[in-house]
Amino acid sequence: MKINLYDFDETIYSGDSSRDFFLYSLLHYPIIVIHLPIMLIYALLYLLHVVNKTRMKEVIFAFVKYIPNIDEFIILFWDTHSKNIKEFYLNKSHQNDIIISASPEYLLEPICNSLKVKKLIASKVDKKTGKFLGLNCHDKEKVRRLNELYTNYEVMESYSDSLKSDRPILELANQAYLVKGDKLIPTNL
Repeated sequence: MKINLYDFDETIYSGDSSRDFFLYSLLHYPIIVIHLPIMLIYALLYLLHVVNKTRMKEVIFAFVKYIPNIDEFIILFWDTHSKNIKEFYLNKSHQNDIIISASPEYLLEPICNSLKVKKLIASKVDKKTGKFLGLNCHDKEKVRRLNELYTNYEVMESYSDSLKSDRPILELANQAYLVKGDKLIPTNL
């Protein structure tokens, strides 16, 4: 099976979808502001290497508990933010595409369905509590999760904005690309 791998945030989406979703949520549900101090504390604890990235993100994503109908709200979010999907991606066929992202699966699922993406692999997070239901889908975890689903594949192309965090998926590809803004930079690894 021939596939193409894409990171999501800053790769095919201009910006960080999780951050944008948080800000959109804060705008519509200002009560979330009471969650900011604990988010900042855990961000600091992460920077000081006291907690890992998964735990920090779990505390941050706990803001979803303030959103009464999360599924409808996510659709509304994508109604206003799908414009951030980059032109180069919109001009491609997606039948062999796998989006593989550290962002929550529940957040990316609607846009991936809309784009008719073959498969989404993302962080499994409870959309009502923010609790991670597995490891953050990041770095080597992306390849582990891909191998869990597929055994016989060839990665034709792989795209990411970060050589540091996505080297494992870029190394799988016949042709890897770094995405910087709207520029696709062929990369040999």
